[in-house]
Amino acid sequence: MAVRPNPKKTLMPEQEPHERIKNFSEVALGYTEEQALIESRRCLQCPTHPCVSGCPVGIDIPGFIREVKEGRFDEAARILKLYNNLPAVCGRVCPQEVQCEEKCVVGKIPGSEPVAIGRLERFVADWEATNVKDPRIEIAPSKGGKIAVVGSGPAGLTAAADLAKKGYSVDVFETLHKPGGVLVYGIPEFRLPKAIVEREVKYIESLSVKIHLNTPVGKSISVDELLQEYDAIFLGIGAGTPKFMKIEGTNLNGVYSANEFLTRVNLMKAYLFPSYDTPVKKGSQVVVIGGGNVAMDAARSALRLGAKQVKVIYRRTEQEMPARREEYLHAVEEGIQFMWLTQPIKYIGDERGRVLGAECISMELGEPDESGRRKPIPIEDSRFIVEADMIIEAIGTDANRFLLSEFKGLSLNKYGYIIADSETGATTLKKVFAGGDIVTGAATVIEAMGAGKRAAYWIDKFLCGEYNPW
Repeated sequence: MAVRPNPKKTLMPEQEPHERIKNFSEVALGYTEEQALIESRRCLQCPTHPCVSGCPVGIDIPGFIREVKEGRFDEAARILKLYNNLPAVCGRVCPQEVQCEEKCVVGKIPGSEPVAIGRLERFVADWEATNVKDPRIEIAPSKGGKIAVVGSGPAGLTAAADLAKKGYSVDVFETLHKPGGVLVYGIPEFRLPKAIVEREVKYIESLSVKIHLNTPVGKSISVDELLQEYDAIFLGIGAGTPKFMKIEGTNLNGVYSANEFLTRVNLMKAYLFPSYDTPVKKGSQVVVIGGGNVAMDAARSALRLGAKQVKVIYRRTEQEMPARREEYLHAVEEGIQFMWLTQPIKYIGDERGRVLGAECISMELGEPDESGRRKPIPIEDSRFIVEADMIIEAIGTDANRFLLSEFKGLSLNKYGYIIADSETGATTLKKVFAGGDIVTGAATVIEAMGAGKRAAYWIDKFLCGEYNPW
């Protein structure tokens, strides 16, 4: 007779809220071997493995979990690396709850939670880093082709690693002084330690991928040079240009984009001042505008920098917010306040141009809009003031139009993103492929990785003469 699995996930140890708000150390502490074994036994090893269909990079999830269950952690790591070049990253920041875990059969049993696939992935990646000095790397014989990857974020790193494994010479060009893209400038240390990113990047470099830092394409190297020197180009430059609400008072001192704020804190280590000489405003009463993961990251970072009060203003309700449930609950545990159905319409400042607060209006929800969520509608005569000495807008990002303008013949959509085939990544410019946020707009790390993986497959087909959309 089949044994019913434990209905609940094995809990992952975490820093207590009253302690973690005083530091930038990682909140989630990871499974022990014993906890990983217990959780792996919850997997039913379904013959149809629906969880795999929910993974953008197609990991053999039952396969790696089976190896964990048998205590063969090195083999579990080998299986993961066949599909995912950044497993320690994905195990920490991917929204498994709406991807692989959403498909998990165990989670369909009344009263049961899905297998903690992400936590097991993180465990395996961290175990390998601690216990395996020379991980097995499977690389095909050289095919002789040269490929340029522009951008070292999740899409670019994935494409570069997969192409190197297929036997190509790969050069990655990165504008910033650190590789990783949003992994280093956008996601805080307490969610994704930068040592983890550096570890994953070193693995990719071990595949003979060359990463050129401080090398903005269009400036340090021209697009014409890339087109002449390389057999194919992959654009994975993300969408890092901040959006603003463009309401009155946006230019007041103390109003920031989440991009600038998080880049100072994360990439430039402002939280370690004065060891790192990066200035960053430390507000006392901080307001964050938005309801996504970036808003949660900004709010929780401001709190750790010493804010006495942090409020998140969101124009819809808790049910509609796009942030991961786990990040929202962590923010609530840490004392961050949420103001639902609220929209800023004007920022207020003093005679010296310093922000003093936001004039807001209450909202109500109407019929669903193009996003599928109910549209927020202003309520007449409902204006009120929220005091703040720092306001952070986390309302999304746009494409880098300057760089894209350098690629003559590259077609963009009305939002300024690259038009590319959704499956192959092929653009309108010969031998140029693209994927990730620069094609879809801001999305998740794993979705960008999936795009990089698919593009690598089709770039190989293109260079082998089996695919040519031009």
